[in-house]
Amino acid sequence: MKKVILDCDLMRFRNSGLYYYCLYLGNYVQSILQQEGGADMGYYIPMAEEGSFNKKNNIIERKFHRFVKPFLWNCDVWHAPFQSGRMVPDRKIDRNVKILLTIHDLNTLHEGRSWEEQQKSLLQTQQLIDKSDAIVCISEFTRNDVLKNCKVGGRPVYVIYNGASTLVSSSLHSSSYKPKRPFLLGMGYVNRKKNYHVLLSLLKANEDIELLIAGRLDEPDYIRNMEQTAKQFGVEDRLRLLGPVTEHEKSWYLSNCRAFVHPSRAEGFGLPVVEAMSFGKPVFISKLTSLPEIGGNAAFYFSSFDESHIQHAYHQGMSRYQNEDMADLIKKRSQDFSWEKSARDYVRVYQSLF
Repeated sequence: MKKVILDCDLMRFRNSGLYYYCLYLGNYVQSILQQEGGADMGYYIPMAEEGSFNKKNNIIERKFHRFVKPFLWNCDVWHAPFQSGRMVPDRKIDRNVKILLTIHDLNTLHEGRSWEEQQKSLLQTQQLIDKSDAIVCISEFTRNDVLKNCKVGGRPVYVIYNGASTLVSSSLHSSSYKPKRPFLLGMGYVNRKKNYHVLLSLLKANEDIELLIAGRLDEPDYIRNMEQTAKQFGVEDRLRLLGPVTEHEKSWYLSNCRAFVHPSRAEGFGLPVVEAMSFGKPVFISKLTSLPEIGGNAAFYFSSFDESHIQHAYHQGMSRYQNEDMADLIKKRSQDFSWEKSARDYVRVYQSLF
């Protein structure tokens, strides 16, 4: 029987997009392989995640794996699910193992980073490409970025969109923040790339709303500057940086928000946008990188980040959403992205490498 191993090392970071990427892809692929027969999937996981998958398929990370990797002796395909993966088979030793690399983004090229930082990141990605037999990108934008900036040789480069999971029941617990007013919701790491500070002008112009942002507080300097700006605008009492939230809390915030806002400067895909659309919520996103590809005609766009444009785009979008009763259109768009479809596409790629 053929064996695929999914590197789930990044599941060390709970409540992150990559955590759920590994979790859902791994479980859906295993289900499909069991139906079709002929192949099985194993999971290379941190000790804390040994309950996330079928235990008989787990390979627990050990320190000695830096020197010897016995789990590769019967591995046919090693799936490195992110371009910073550190556990990649050695081509000189593990000659029979095919390597599939998933590239989520080349965002360092779009974040205003220095030339040196960009080149360092590209070099790391190129080194992984050089070790790989095939590549998956999670959007057409990322694929075009890779083809433009990296040397892929004759390797096939596929596009497989991420899926959106069915969220759990919505609830807040006793320590959860419950808004006192209608609220806008953002989700993602709070850093410069996500660009959340441009939304403060909406609080200044709309005294009836709050802005909640759920996600890891990633850059202390950026967060301090954002809080200082909120104070200057006199809206600090209506800005809430929630930090990481549970899946139950996320469902509650998504189902109860007035709108979802995501003015990011760089995305490889944009899973929170799809999750918000699955609730039929109006989503306001930037026109940069992959986001228009994901939002399509079911999203509203910030063409610039000037205060006046942000406010105009928001009011115009909310008016259109209400007047045209767009909830069903938005929900339908979210259905284009499912883990079932993503997993089947990955299985076809695995099979091409056997």
